[in-house]
Amino acid sequence: MSFALALTCCGGASATAADDLYRAQTIVTGQGEANRIIGFAAALEDVLIKVSGAQKLAGSGRLAAYKSNAKDLVRAFSYHDQMSGTPTRDEQGTRDRPYDLTVDFEETKIDELLHVIGLKPWRSHRPVLAAFVEMQLGAKDYMITSDADQSALQRESLLAAAARRGMSVVLPSAAALAKAGITRTEPGTTTSRPWGPVVAGQGGEAALVGRLVWDDRELGWATQWRIDWHGRTHRWQVRGTNFDEAFRRGIGGAAQVLSGNGDPA
Repeated sequence: MSFALALTCCGGASATAADDLYRAQTIVTGQGEANRIIGFAAALEDVLIKVSGAQKLAGSGRLAAYKSNAKDLVRAFSYHDQMSGTPTRDEQGTRDRPYDLTVDFEETKIDELLHVIGLKPWRSHRPVLAAFVEMQLGAKDYMITSDADQSALQRESLLAAAARRGMSVVLPSAAALAKAGITRTEPGTTTSRPWGPVVAGQGGEAALVGRLVWDDRELGWATQWRIDWHGRTHRWQVRGTNFDEAFRRGIGGAAQVLSGNGDPA
């Protein structure tokens, strides 16, 4: 299956992986030490996945002992009040107020920990992902694009997932998809799709194709993902999640393939 390696990218719909691979952000309640320690643990998991490209570490019991001592790996941290500008009211102004906790970890310590668990930092070039993602909710079916209002919420979520996993993503414009006659992704098909006409000068080095279908029984999205890389097709599925998690699994799965850490589960 042949994919275009460059996509129209406009309206800010690209997520460029920052150089801060050793930085993660999570949400905590208040600035107390107990919740900060919980935040450090969550941030450590994200950083280990981001630095190595190994999505398979998500939720892994192998990290439990290291997460409980995550504070020993922290270089610096800071808080951002999500309710900045909102007057404090009783307990909401102190212990119960939500904060974004940004955590910077010691690079050498993270690299050493990855070595201990049998992984290594992904220091080689990270290909830009060209994302073709379809959303189906009942009779409503649309593609996530760089500019359509209909997919604005999913676009923001997908780009946030890319940043969280240390990847860069570009999305096609609605006009480019329309011109090429692309309305569906069909990641499970073995036939070629007309991605070629979508080529336009800004773009990707690997195409990530996904389809999310809402399942009323599971109250979540049933998701199929596909990436072709070095002559091989890699497919994986995720079920019963919200689309934020589905995008993290999609971007993370692609990173796992591209980093040489094996097929996504």
